[in-house]
Amino acid sequence: MASWKTLDNLKYAKSDEWVLLEGDTATIGISDYAQDQLNDIVYVELPEVGREIKKGDEFGSVESVKAASPLVSPISGTITEANSALEDEPELINAEPYGKGWIVKLKVSNPAELNDLMDAAAYAAYCESR
Repeated sequence: MASWKTLDNLKYAKSDEWVLLEGDTATIGISDYAQDQLNDIVYVELPEVGREIKKGDEFGSVESVKAASPLVSPISGTITEANSALEDEPELINAEPYGKGWIVKLKVSNPAELNDLMDAAAYAAYCESR
């Protein structure tokens, strides 16, 4: 049994991003499972604020000592904020993937897309099966 954390208030994509919806703003990051698989994160490529992204679009990348991994948007919207703290401290994703390690915030254009994402239990089972 793995020891990755999943939070019940988040939705998860098969590409390992999580979403927290608050009103019409979604905060997106990568899961504890994803940061664990990547290991020591050394660089995060952040997108431009104001960029519109569609569900499934790559909007940046996370690089570790092991690999580079694209960031794929689990929902559509317009980026309103990028976590600039990650430019100097990309390891925040390893330390707090669901807290200070968030990656972007966006204004959601189609909230129904959240219905396509997994809840914490389904995502934990998905991670176990890999």
